[in-house]
Amino acid sequence: MAGTNTSSQFQADIENFIADEVLDLAQRQLCAYGFGDPLDLPEGRGITYTATRFQRLPLPFQPISEGVAPSQGESLTFQQVTGTCQQWGDLVVITDVAELTIKHPLVKQANMLIGLQSSETLERNTFNALNALTQVNYVNSRGSRGALQSTDVLDSTTVNRTSAMLTNLGAPQFNGTEETDVRKDVEAGGGRASDSPRGMPHYAALIHPFVVGDFANASDVKTAWSYSDINRLYNFEAGEWRGIRFCQSNMIPSWTGFAAIAGTAGTAGNLATGTYYVQVTGSDSQNQYESRIYAVSAGVAVTGPNGSISVALPNVPGFTFSVYIGTTASPQNLGLSTSGPTYGGLTGQATQMAGNQTVVITGTGVAQVPPAAPAAGVTVYPTYVFGRGCYGQVKLRGIETAFLMGPDKSDPMNQKRIISWKVFYATMLLNTQFGARIESSSAITGTFG
Repeated sequence: MAGTNTSSQFQADIENFIADEVLDLAQRQLCAYGFGDPLDLPEGRGITYTATRFQRLPLPFQPISEGVAPSQGESLTFQQVTGTCQQWGDLVVITDVAELTIKHPLVKQANMLIGLQSSETLERNTFNALNALTQVNYVNSRGSRGALQSTDVLDSTTVNRTSAMLTNLGAPQFNGTEETDVRKDVEAGGGRASDSPRGMPHYAALIHPFVVGDFANASDVKTAWSYSDINRLYNFEAGEWRGIRFCQSNMIPSWTGFAAIAGTAGTAGNLATGTYYVQVTGSDSQNQYESRIYAVSAGVAVTGPNGSISVALPNVPGFTFSVYIGTTASPQNLGLSTSGPTYGGLTGQATQMAGNQTVVITGTGVAQVPPAAPAAGVTVYPTYVFGRGCYGQVKLRGIETAFLMGPDKSDPMNQKRIISWKVFYATMLLNTQFGARIESSSAITGTFG
């Protein structure tokens, strides 16, 4: 009797189906780059942009006497801030065989992804620059990032305090006057132009989606927002509170604290005799934020002149690691290690190292300060609040894309297609008094449940 024919007998004759349309990517909320003042650096003038601010004259102490001028005039004083442009860019290389044999058009997909990468790089770099703001308010008046607890979520009191401080410092507002003007402009119809919600002066804030969720749950904010339907001015605007318009972004960084990783002294490097402290940080492989911050280790006694320190890196998928080293409990230099990059500006530095390996720190590398560590198990989120003129985007050369599709001396048989982008620019803080960070934890976690 003949056997039963089953599908397993004919697997070689099955034609697999692949959909014509590619799936959507997760959406990124980009808004930080656009708030920076646009600043142009002319070509042929180097890579450093210098901005100058003249200081106010002190007010006179007493009236002048008739016919008698003050004995001496006031001195003009000024401050300058500088920003140095850097070139950023990346590329995708596709072989002719891949282009010929893959179902979906790889060049078209690479072109789309390069566009996303370039804009997201500018956004990421802007947040890294804003992390240098020196004015910080910690929720519940905690004294430092490390003192924040998991219950210290963003509240209206902290936001009010930040707004009041910026106003007291005279930080210019968006839609505000360029100079001191106590009058309100009156339109021809008799109404005041600034009475419109869209025309009211305000500060702007960039806030993490988890943090805006906490803030919206505060009883006073919940009541206010339930009765308001604001006229939104900006992309991804979530709401307005006390003259601050909050724009949420899922590209805002965060910092999670972990217990220290100990180092072991050895004799495979160039460290001098002394006691050294090491600190490990982990950077996510997508945005390259240093978001896993391990506490500083206990002192490691090293015997020189050929001293070294071995550090066992964690096994965390999706992260690379950096190791900092110093002679105090606040390391401010990257270590040196052969496990680090083999090309680029950070060649030989103890950074961008894969996890689940033991690396040897052979010396002290470039000066670089790691992010402050939160308490172990606590994730801290920054909220950036700023006025007009807080930071700027210096452009020496805007984003340029290149599509190399033809043969040349390096590719005589036209076997490669190269899609690339580059930009020459800098994000610079123009006035740190015009902006501040609020740091808080969140009651919302990164997982559903």
